[in-house]
Amino acid sequence: MPAVIKISKLTDYAVVVLTQLGRNNTVHTVAALAEATGIPAPTVAKLLKPLVTAGLVASHRGANGGYILNMEPEHITVAAIITALEGPIAVTECVGDVDSTCGVERLCPMRGNWEKINRAVQRALEDVSLADMATPSWPLAI
Repeated sequence: MPAVIKISKLTDYAVVVLTQLGRNNTVHTVAALAEATGIPAPTVAKLLKPLVTAGLVASHRGANGGYILNMEPEHITVAAIITALEGPIAVTECVGDVDSTCGVERLCPMRGNWEKINRAVQRALEDVSLADMATPSWPLAI
């Protein structure tokens, strides 16, 4: 079985919810987002909190309250979404802004090479926007 760099299910759901928010420039309730995406309301509420904290989504209180994108989908990167939900992007423990528990980190000859790979992955994720994710990459079967 091949090795996989994997994002969490919550991050995957965040892309779905953010895509739904990006469909129009109106405030959406958690219930409306849950209904439109098929993601349970408690999960939608759970993932919106870090998205608000990261500044990707704004929350509005009150009778007409809910959530709205804080910027255009073209300006929200997949890297920003992953970082909001999972923390800094790192392909190994010894790169990026991650606390490492590696005992040989200071002596490791691979660290510099892993940092090159990590930067390449980071750049690739920064090059894909929420708008890109909202555009189907193949014809959908109906």
